[in-house]
Amino acid sequence: MSTNIEHTQAKQQWLAQRLKHFNTQPFSLGITPQPRPPTLPLSFAQQRLWFLEQWEPGGTTYLLPYAWRLRGPLDVAALEAGLTALVARHESLRTSFALVDGHPVQVIAPAAPVSLPLQDLTGLSAPTCEAEVQRFIDEDAQQAFDLTTSPLWRAHLLRLGPEEHAFFLTLHHIITDGWSMGILFQELSRLYVGHVTGQPATLPPLPLQYADFAIWQRQSLQGDALDRQLTYWRDQLAEAPPSLDLPTDAPRPLQQTHRGDRISFTFPPSLTQALQTLSQREGVTLFMTLLAVFQILLARYTGQRDILVGTPIAGRTHTELEGLIGFFVNTLVLRTQFQGQPTFRDVL
Repeated sequence: MSTNIEHTQAKQQWLAQRLKHFNTQPFSLGITPQPRPPTLPLSFAQQRLWFLEQWEPGGTTYLLPYAWRLRGPLDVAALEAGLTALVARHESLRTSFALVDGHPVQVIAPAAPVSLPLQDLTGLSAPTCEAEVQRFIDEDAQQAFDLTTSPLWRAHLLRLGPEEHAFFLTLHHIITDGWSMGILFQELSRLYVGHVTGQPATLPPLPLQYADFAIWQRQSLQGDALDRQLTYWRDQLAEAPPSLDLPTDAPRPLQQTHRGDRISFTFPPSLTQALQTLSQREGVTLFMTLLAVFQILLARYTGQRDILVGTPIAGRTHTELEGLIGFFVNTLVLRTQFQGQPTFRDVL
């Protein structure tokens, strides 16, 4: 019992020190619509992908393709109207990029009606129709965007039967992220239903647009504020190993191929509950527990004592950003150095 009490007190002292540090930071005010300069800057996230596009032009690594089967009556005109309203609502869906005096800038096109291409496959046999759907998915996922030409998204509709359709939507990552897609699907559904029923959907007004965020971010992260961020990460990643030397069955290729796969599995309820109980007892989140396990696994397989794991974060640090479609996500480096012979609790 005394050991648990001491462990809890140690965690409380650790938290108090962190809170004391945060109290020394300036209070973060909300973001408001910004005066629009003659040229609109890219956010730091957009600049990353713009740079990668210049490095490897015509790449498809950062395309986000989605496909759905729609069963039941479909009002194509209502779907087009919903897409038109969505694009008018979110400037990011009308954004492309240009070079001005050697610097990339955002270019926002005026709102315009959306025309949804429709291909009729109802005359094909079932196997041929399915093969055509798969062919379309594969080809569309490999069709690159030109970042200088708006829109940086495309939609397509295949009619498979009287009441069955396949709906495809592909966007470049530079204008969206996973959180944004949840917003897009929800708003498009409401707009579609509104047009079908004749009762227009009432969406809450957006407090700002993505370009406002980009301007605010550029103004906020400069001078001393930017230097503090850079200094922090240089210190955190000082002398970090350049790669993770996993014992693979083939050598690491000289050039990244982007060929990979995904393996899904499900924890049994008993294991999930045990992990949650452990996390609660140790005063940590389930994410922290699973990350610690993953880092230990990597350390054992590689024999390395310095493990860095990248994890995506939403990047929406202000409530004004929660309803926007745009590219906010970032990859955060989480580093664990295994000094001595740490226990699992030490790593956690």
